[in-house]
Formats: sequence, C-alpha cells, structure tokens
Amino acid sequence: MPEAPRRHFASDNLAGAHPEVLAAVAAANAGHVRAYGDDLLTAHVVARFRALLGAEVEPFLVFAGTAANVTGLATRLRPYEAVITSSVSHLNVDECGAIERFAGSKLLLVESPDGKLTPEMVRSRTVGKGVPHHVQAAAVSLTQSTEYGAVYTPDEVRAVAAAAHAEGLLVHMDGARIANAVAALGVPAREVTFGAGVDILSFGGTKNGALGAEAVIFRDAALAEGYGYVRKQGMQLASKHRFLAAQFDALLADDLWLRSARHANAMAARLAERVRGVPGVCITQPVQANVVFAVIPPAAVAPLTAEFLFYVWNEATGEVRWMCSWDTTEDDVDRFAALVARVVPGAAA
Repeated sequence: MPEAPRRHFASDNLAGAHPEVLAAVAAANAGHVRAYGDDLLTAHVVARFRALLGAEVEPFLVFAGTAANVTGLATRLRPYEAVITSSVSHLNVDECGAIERFAGSKLLLVESPDGKLTPEMVRSRTVGKGVPHHVQAAAVSLTQSTEYGAVYTPDEVRAVAAAAHAEGLLVHMDGARIANAVAALGVPAREVTFGAGVDILSFGGTKNGALGAEAVIFRDAALAEGYGYVRKQGMQLASKHRFLAAQFDALLADDLWLRSARHANAMAARLAERVRGVPGVCITQPVQANVVFAVIPPAAVAPLTAEFLFYVWNEATGEVRWMCSWDTTEDDVDRFAALVARVVPGAAA
C-alpha cells in the first residue's frame, strides 16, 4: 500500500503542485500547439511578466532553478570572469559546481552571517582589475530571500547594485524564493528587482506551487542577446514549452504566486511563535520569509524527524531548518510545535 500523504518541514520542494497550476497544465493539454515557446500561451506569459516587472524586460522559461541561475549568468560571463556571491548561496553550496563547469567561471565568496551582501563586501572582492594573473570580477549574485531566510529591502538591493555597477559588474538575483521576499516586503516586485538595479533575475516557480518551472528574466533585450542559444546548449529549451507557460500563467493570474507565498510566510511566523518559548529551543535568525532556523538538542532530532522531516543545517551547532510551503496548514504547524514541546529535552521542565 502507498504511504498516506504527509507534510514535512524539510523544504518547500517537498510540497506538491498547486491545484490551480495543475488545472492550467491540464487545460493546456488540448490540441496541437507550436513547440519550443513559439505558442500563444508563452507570449501571454511574457506579457504577464512585463506587466509585473517592466515593459522592457526579456523573460525566458526553463524547468530547473540551477539552470536558471547558471544559464542566465553564463550568457554574460567569459571564462576568465568571476561572480561575487555569499559563501552560503545556493550558487556556491547546492549547485554541484555547475557555474564553474558550464560557464568556466570562478566564484568569489564572501562570508555573511545571514547570506546577504553589502556594498563593502562587494568592493572587497573587486581586486586585481586588469591584471591577467587574476580572475576578473564581472557579476554579483544576490539571493532573495537568502538561504537563511533574510530579505533584502529595496534600498539594500539598490545600494549593492550601485556599488556593483560602479565597479562595472552586473547584478544577478537568485529569486528561487522571490515570491516570499516580495510578500514579506509588501512592495511591487519591480521595486525590489529591476527598479532597484538588478540586471538578471531568476524568478522561481517550483518552490511556490509549480510542477517545475522557472524564469530567467533580463533587464532588456540587449542584455538578453544570445540567451536563446545558451538556453538550448544548457538543455533547458523545452519542446512542449506550453506546459511551462501554463504553470506561470496560473501563478501570475490573480496574484496566486503572492497569495501562496504570503501563506507560507505566515505559517513560518506561526511556527516561530509556537516554539519560541519552548525551553531548549533557540531561534537563531529573524523570521522574515517562509523558514525558521533554530538550535535544538541533538537528541531531539531523531524523534522529531520520525514524524516530520527537516534538515539539520549545522551539525556542529545543532542548528536546524524548518521550511514552510504554500500548502502548510495551521494544523501542521500546531502539531509539529506540540511535538517539539514534548520531545525537546528540558521542554517539560
């Protein structure tokens, strides 16, 4: 017998697809439609992105988040050029050296306690300009929200972008969880992306209710030049492209992408509130998006994960990550929080 459906706090990748996304995919499954993005539904989604982010932007759809980051950056990088990014960024930690292999480009890492970059951090890595012995910094990659759930404000993005542009660097934003950041900030999406100086944006859908759809969005057509070839070489040009477009058509309609993210954020805030006073639990990061980081006794991990999966983020410190999703319910949160209160040593003291 198949296992009964369960919910967990390991990752928003564990959640299924939103019913409205599934319905949109099913609706797109009618008749014969032009392939490789040459279809009316893709054109409609491009128009949706332009309405959201600016009439001049150039969106392209892909089906993997790593590919969105890597192909977007690779379009503008030479093999002797490098990307400045946080040491905890997905680009560095969780993409298996994809940027190094696919683009041949080095990462210049900056230590940051919450995963956010500052203008000073960017400037610290722009050394050796014009010296052929040194790799040349060419881009900065920000993660919004960061791997620690921190959210850049529009002013923070603007400051980093200004510093980067002053050094001749492009600004890339890994927006796998851009929806959670925009929902947390309560500002228009353009205000924290292209309006703040971003040049290339990876706009995530998969973590926010899509089956598997991401977008690579360039500030303008000139910056996007050549991307069509890079996407094909990167094996990300979907033949039945309409099914990628259908997912974003559903997410962007009636702000489903924002409504789902607001809910995930609210569930993380609820979880933090429920466990904050539990003896033996120490929340380690501000809860801004859809994730809670906490230190718990190592002995509590096994009994908790027997019921609800989650990741140990730092084995040395006992820090764990509890991630909420578009489909996390209040009951999920309350049951997990009650289990934490029962299991964590010292909670009953």
